[in-house]
Amino acid sequence: QVQLQESGPGLVKPSQTLSLTCTVSGGSITTSDYAWNWIRQPPGKGLEWMGVIAYDGSTYYSPLLKSRASISRDTSKNQFSLQLSSVTPEDTAVYYCATESGDCFGSWGQGTQVTVSS
Repeated sequence: QVQLQESGPGLVKPSQTLSLTCTVSGGSITTSDYAWNWIRQPPGKGLEWMGVIAYDGSTYYSPLLKSRASISRDTSKNQFSLQLSSVTPEDTAVYYCATESGDCFGSWGQGTQVTVSS
């Protein structure tokens, strides 16, 4: 079974770039069985899909992020990463990485809290 674990700083200053990494075990990020997603949940709000990187490295993003998001991967470490530039306090959220297969989000990481504050 695929397991995911998010990591990164819990506090980011406004205007800086948020960087998170998702480490995957139990499966390869190059397998065509899954796509690899970033999802977040701001306090008091619902889940927001941010973007995805497919098994072949192609990426797709939510237009709501206005080109601030970038997802990359390191196949040698079986990791994929999220960078979100020009953050504001509205980017404060719990950030999750998750697998997607057949339009269903299957395995999720435990989530990591990121607070944007000076």
